[in-house]
Amino acid sequence: MVNEPILYVKQGCPWCVDALDYFARKEIEMEVVDVRTDPSRMNELLEISGQSKTPTLKHGDFVVADFDLDEFEAALAANPQAAKGLGFG
Repeated sequence: MVNEPILYVKQGCPWCVDALDYFARKEIEMEVVDVRTDPSRMNELLEISGQSKTPTLKHGDFVVADFDLDEFEAALAANPQAAKGLGFG
């Protein structure tokens, strides 16, 4: 699905585990890309976010890079259209 959010993660990243649990609880479906097991996707992460840290979420033009859950929820609050597009609220 073209409009599906993408969550970039790294195996062993505690913030990624939190993010995956969070999205599962919210029943938000997304493509999950582990840039350690699929290093070819690292360039994609660098292009969209300008950095290599995870978790990073991309949905259309909405990108939240290297976030913890408080930072992610703050980004959603600041971008109500993006939140709605993701299925929040």
